[in-house]
Amino acid sequence: MPQENVMTQDGYNKLKKERDELIARRPEIAEMLNEARSYGDLSENAEYDAAKEEQANLEARILMLDEKLRNAKIIKDEELSLDRVNIGLTVKIKDTKTKATKVYSLVDATEADPFATPARISVESPIGSALIGHKVKDKVEFTVPSGQMKFEILEIHKTE
Repeated sequence: MPQENVMTQDGYNKLKKERDELIARRPEIAEMLNEARSYGDLSENAEYDAAKEEQANLEARILMLDEKLRNAKIIKDEELSLDRVNIGLTVKIKDTKTKATKVYSLVDATEADPFATPARISVESPIGSALIGHKVKDKVEFTVPSGQMKFEILEIHKTE
């Protein structure tokens, strides 16, 4: 059974746009292949090999995006409960050691952007997966490559 991909509407739209752009590149790649074929012997034709590899990469990416879109479950605002951290919500946390606060929006891996404001982190990341399901005032401890982290959840609200 295919794995359900939970994501926001923005994430779905982003994947669909990328897939459509890749599909639009198919004729360009086909033209590159035709041109490379015109150079003669295909066994020693670097342009042909490069075009075939680009075509394979393009088709693999389109297939992967089609699969994600086909199995997408879009989280709707009315489905989001603010009592527990979940995908599509924003959470404010405080590091229990440094007392520094951070704000993260939890999203599907395809939507992650750590440089956005607030940072958009994947629910599959160490911190994202640790926060899922917890409530305000919960203390969450998890392991990252640099060691143990411990945060307290201060706020949960809808992502704007």
